[in-house]
Amino acid sequence: MSIRSINPATAEAFAEYPLDDAASLERKLTRAARGFENWRWTSFAERSRLMNRVAELLRERSEEYAELMTDEMGKPIAQARSEVEKCAWTCAYFAEHASRFLQTEEMQSDGSRALIRFDPLGTIFAVMPWNFPFWQVIRFAAPHLMAGNVGLLSHSANAGGCATALHRLFKDAGFPTGVFQSLFIENETAEQVIADPRVKGVSLTGSVKAGRAVAALAGAHLKPCVLELGGSDPFIVLADCDLDAAIEQAVVGRMINNGQSCIAAKRFIVEDSVYDDFVTGFHQALAAQKMGDPNDEDTDLGPMARDDLRQALHDQVQKSIAQGARCVLGGELPETDGFYYPATLLVDCDATMECFAEETFGPVAAVARVADTSAAIELANNTPYGLGASIWTESSTHGLKLAEQIEAGHVSINGIVKSDPRLPFGGIKDSGYGRELSRFGILEFVNKKTVWVK
Repeated sequence: MSIRSINPATAEAFAEYPLDDAASLERKLTRAARGFENWRWTSFAERSRLMNRVAELLRERSEEYAELMTDEMGKPIAQARSEVEKCAWTCAYFAEHASRFLQTEEMQSDGSRALIRFDPLGTIFAVMPWNFPFWQVIRFAAPHLMAGNVGLLSHSANAGGCATALHRLFKDAGFPTGVFQSLFIENETAEQVIADPRVKGVSLTGSVKAGRAVAALAGAHLKPCVLELGGSDPFIVLADCDLDAAIEQAVVGRMINNGQSCIAAKRFIVEDSVYDDFVTGFHQALAAQKMGDPNDEDTDLGPMARDDLRQALHDQVQKSIAQGARCVLGGELPETDGFYYPATLLVDCDATMECFAEETFGPVAAVARVADTSAAIELANNTPYGLGASIWTESSTHGLKLAEQIEAGHVSINGIVKSDPRLPFGGIKDSGYGRELSRFGILEFVNKKTVWVK
């Protein structure tokens, strides 16, 4: 059996990757366990040297990797290059700071000396999605390999080329055998991997459904896990904001990665006094987005990654319209090759409509009118998700007060939500738990060991 890569711009298959059979999977699990026994004792200096080499190779191979991402999931080529650069930055960041993040801490207890050590756990199994096929993996691998763990990657079925390239990347950088490997497996086999006693933790970025399944299985085997799941981020536009700046960033926040981002702005909540002006400006800016070949440097909006995803999004749009939303832009399946969906604007939305009640994973923006700030916060929190939120207001003091009321793992004031290796990233509610990146992220898969000395 095998998995195929299909170019979403043409709907044509262009590569095939065989699945791991039982013997191949066992070899990789054994290599990981053996690799950890050596890697855990490797100095931070040596780990940093190798991780910095990964950063160098990412930059050297930027065009190769960008083209691969674009071919496999349709990301506009300029955004693909930016993703590679962000990966390189993150590798260099953890190469520089991991030893400080994990330095043994001295404490006092009953007049005696106490040490807090941060020891690696072992093999960590990463289940990663297709939408940021390099970034999602690197933001897992960079901190946790620097902590002394080893990684097993199960990538999405439509990102086989990226999975292969990432495996080769760490090998070419000089990482020892077993420290980072890619698995080509199906969901049923992934369950076996989580249950395997050689696997000590699980990191998943994916759907809420997948998160619940992984959490249940990890819990049954008493293994820690980090879950970064869906999001339906509110973008709150208050009457006192810089409206031009808000509109400009609303387009970026919704359309980035062809609208296929967990932290994309999805629910636009606008105060009544600026609602009409916002909708007018937003409409004009979205209409100017150029949809086309993602390898074209001028393309703003490429195809969606798969046809089933496009159809699911279109169904959400049609249901929302039936529920009373007005579609003022897009909303129709184009008669072209590939899995394209146009920039779509739904207005006069409310919390009962599909476009507000569920996550829309594609280039669809839904706008709701609210009377005042308190109504905006109430609507923003009226969701099972809690990943990110964006607040636009002239007063940063006011914005900080409102941020306290937002139920999310990240709140941006006068900016869009984005991940940063220096800051913790993750959500609450159905958006998952645990944190990635920063010192908070690197501590997710270590044993915080107390050593007491009389």
